[in-house]
Amino acid sequence: MTKHIGILTSGGDCPGLNAAIRGVVKAGQYGYGMEFIGFKDGFRGIALDRSMELNDNVLSGILTDGGTILGTSRDKPHKMPIGNKVIDMTETIVQNYHRNHLDGLVCIGGGGTQKNALRLKQAGLNVITLPKTIDNDVAITDVTFGFDTALGIATQAIDRLHTTATSHHRVIVVEIMGHNAGWLALGAGIAGGADVILLPELPYRLETVAEAIKHRVRSNKRFSIIAYAEGALTVEEAQRLTALEQQRSATQDKAKRKELKQQIKAIANQHADHSVWLTEQVEKLTGQESRLTILGHLQRGGTPSAGDRLLATHLGATAAQLIHQNQFGVMVAINGQSLIPVPLEEVVLQKKRVPENHPWVQTAKEIGICLGV
Repeated sequence: MTKHIGILTSGGDCPGLNAAIRGVVKAGQYGYGMEFIGFKDGFRGIALDRSMELNDNVLSGILTDGGTILGTSRDKPHKMPIGNKVIDMTETIVQNYHRNHLDGLVCIGGGGTQKNALRLKQAGLNVITLPKTIDNDVAITDVTFGFDTALGIATQAIDRLHTTATSHHRVIVVEIMGHNAGWLALGAGIAGGADVILLPELPYRLETVAEAIKHRVRSNKRFSIIAYAEGALTVEEAQRLTALEQQRSATQDKAKRKELKQQIKAIANQHADHSVWLTEQVEKLTGQESRLTILGHLQRGGTPSAGDRLLATHLGATAAQLIHQNQFGVMVAINGQSLIPVPLEEVVLQKKRVPENHPWVQTAKEIGICLGV
């Protein structure tokens, strides 16, 4: 019998989403005779039953396009804003799944999408996921699609900033995406020749960063580049957050837990302007004119790289194969040269952060990049 499959893209947009959609649909149609519909704007689309047919005409030309033809959102099935209320739409999603006579649902997204897909699995739906995010922080997979394109964009930005930095004898701080994981800043920092790289995984000392810049000045270097992951913390900030999180975990008092959560949130809100503060402090401590460049959503936009197109297509085609084999409740993960199904329960337990002994970290140290520690 013909399988009817739904597809949605959820979370932040990233290059390669259209390639992944195309890969699933083409492999499913040509290889296994499946039929597909796409739900618009993530989990909100299936909750409100907003869909579109996915066929050859729709797929034509989308391989090289950035973004997603389906649209996306960060809505969660169990906490979805509807009007002035936040409603658990899980049961409605289950009903719409059956109303559309679906045999499976492909959810393409990052860590949050994996968690939401697991909730739908627990509600009885056949789900399968693909890992995407420019942050490269989804667990149990070597890499996520979107990362390669963003890495190239961030590296090119650092390349371009070198010329203006050296012309004006400046320090330039480049804020790169990565709240919890520093893969993008680390990779782009090494590839782009940054002099300092600051990561969320390695709390830094401002004095160490300033001394590295002053050492370059004494060595007659005309400029310095700091690749700063937006979630990087000073040692003092990291210690304060760790202490609050430990207190929150240890207490059973609901009021106290709420108070500690608010304190943690307040620190996070203050941290939003951390790159501005960092730039000001570097100028103050080194005497070098310093400027800040925030790459922001530039890193998530535009045409996907050849590597991301290839990876997303491979992932999509493998998902179609697993659907044909009735393997659901899994994420398609990259493991070396192979793609393997991994239970969603394993994926959602952790984030993939940069280990202190990772080869990229060791390489950065060996070529003289300051990591602020």
